[in-house]
Amino acid sequence: MRIDLTGRVAFVTGAAQGIGKAIALELRAAGATVVVADMDGDGLGAFAVSQGFTARVLDVSERSAAHRAIADVVAAHGRIDILVNAAGGVRGQVGRPIAEVSEDEWRVLFEANVDGVFWLAQAASGPMAKAGHGRIVNIASGAGLRPSLTGIQAYTAAKHALVGLTKQLSQDLGPSGITCNAVAPGFVRSNPATERQWKAYGPDGQKRLVESIHVRRLGTPEDIAHAVLFLVSDQASWISGQILSVDGGRS
Repeated sequence: MRIDLTGRVAFVTGAAQGIGKAIALELRAAGATVVVADMDGDGLGAFAVSQGFTARVLDVSERSAAHRAIADVVAAHGRIDILVNAAGGVRGQVGRPIAEVSEDEWRVLFEANVDGVFWLAQAASGPMAKAGHGRIVNIASGAGLRPSLTGIQAYTAAKHALVGLTKQLSQDLGPSGITCNAVAPGFVRSNPATERQWKAYGPDGQKRLVESIHVRRLGTPEDIAHAVLFLVSDQASWISGQILSVDGGRS
């Protein structure tokens, strides 16, 4: 199966590192015009310059900024066909007892992992509906389907909320020709947070984790990008509201 995204315009958040980077490169390799975004201006800038992407520094949790970003993509390219929400993560947090979690620590993970997805989908759905075509893919997590290996309660709750939002957006936007799906990655060493988590397991914990995966290896950013590529393709036009676990069989 050959996937051709020639003529499509994509907006990918969380593209300063790991999974977001891999998705941007995969979509461009398939022919799409890709605009990348992240709140990490230095990391995003280095990636964009090295690869020739148009970039936008963006905190997705700010509604007005998210709407402006989508409007600027449409103004520059005349359309937006694909929205991939890869921004999110744990924002430097680590697992701790629930009694120690502050209000700000709780709320910031919802802002990063849920609010931003909604604001960007809200902004992109208008031009997508007008065109009668759109693809939204959210990067969820295995933590959105079961308790998290991180032990971070807010992250688990936010990713569960993202799964629910994905299904609701599918129902709401489907009549306009827009599909909405999510990819739930297994353990991928894709950023500083996952590297810290991997090291914290120690040799024995690392061995147990790998042995719990059917194919006996950790995932790569490219594994996740390949799944996203399929979900944004014409070949996936009758797939919507689904959560695709890409985790080597661990789920």
